[in-house]
Amino acid sequence: MFLKKSSAKKNIPQELRINTKGIYYYDFFVQGIRYRKSTGTKNLTLAKNILNVRKTDILRGSYNLPSQVRKQFSDLWSIYISKQKPGKTTYGKILSAKYFLPIFEKKDIKALTHADIVNYVSMRAIQIINLPKNQSKRESEISFRELNIEIATLSHFFNFCKSNNFVDGNPASGIKKLNEIKRLKTLNDDDIQKLIAGATNKLTRDLITFLIYTGCRISEVLNLKWSDVDLKNNVIAIKGTKTKYDRYIPIHRKLKDLLTGIEKNHDCLYVFNRNGAKIDDFKGSFHTACRNAGLKDMHIHDLRHVFASKMVMGGTSLYITGELLGHRTPGQTQRYAHLVPETLKKAVSDVWDKNNK
Repeated sequence: MFLKKSSAKKNIPQELRINTKGIYYYDFFVQGIRYRKSTGTKNLTLAKNILNVRKTDILRGSYNLPSQVRKQFSDLWSIYISKQKPGKTTYGKILSAKYFLPIFEKKDIKALTHADIVNYVSMRAIQIINLPKNQSKRESEISFRELNIEIATLSHFFNFCKSNNFVDGNPASGIKKLNEIKRLKTLNDDDIQKLIAGATNKLTRDLITFLIYTGCRISEVLNLKWSDVDLKNNVIAIKGTKTKYDRYIPIHRKLKDLLTGIEKNHDCLYVFNRNGAKIDDFKGSFHTACRNAGLKDMHIHDLRHVFASKMVMGGTSLYITGELLGHRTPGQTQRYAHLVPETLKKAVSDVWDKNNK
């Protein structure tokens, strides 16, 4: 039935081959028809699973076998991951699977129900609530961000299975996300100056200042090139961003002083570099600055919130603030909406107090 071909490696099935890039592809015949296609993965176990599923599908169609072929969750999960584009999103899905895969891996994919997913979510929520760091906290104060990622991943996985006719419906559909606390830690003017002064070297001081005055993501700053900085027209082009579209940030006077004060190394394309070499990270020196400033529980990303809060409290609209931050949807900027009433109150007070003088 299957035409077997020799393989150079004994541990690789004869129907599997490997190309020059290390990616496996299957190559076999059924009833004189050749089936040859890349599995899209370098993982042998994953490639074997894909081969077995493909052979089963072909046999079922060729010999009119019953359609109720048992497909394990883990086999289809392997195929699903192999079809995802490499990157942080796929890596996040793989990480989230460490919780639900041990529970569902041996289950028949068609036997899983909405109730099974609901029970899983309830179990995980209890686990998260009982974590040591969450003791003595109210449930409304606990972040279920990781669990929400798991729910979204399961839903996307079942939609993939549905589109490939492995299941008839999506048992993870309709499950509401749990409370997800947004981190909005910000700093007042005194704390900002303390943080900048807490830096132990000029490079760290420049990076912190740049992040505060631009609201950029840390990856955008570390990848910033001199060719994207226009000091003549006072504008910075942020290219190749997380949202995959360019945006432009005005150069504030303080930023201009900072940029003109950086010694240019003609061998380095990047604005922020260490002895001409591109910087990959500066978490260590950032946390040292926080410690020297007496600031606790600070993340580098919090400097983005500092910028946004200053914009909104200064009277900048949520729309413009979102444009400066590079938000694709208004909903992303909506987290700062609670600052708007205070801004409006201040505007009204300034006007009437001025008129009553």
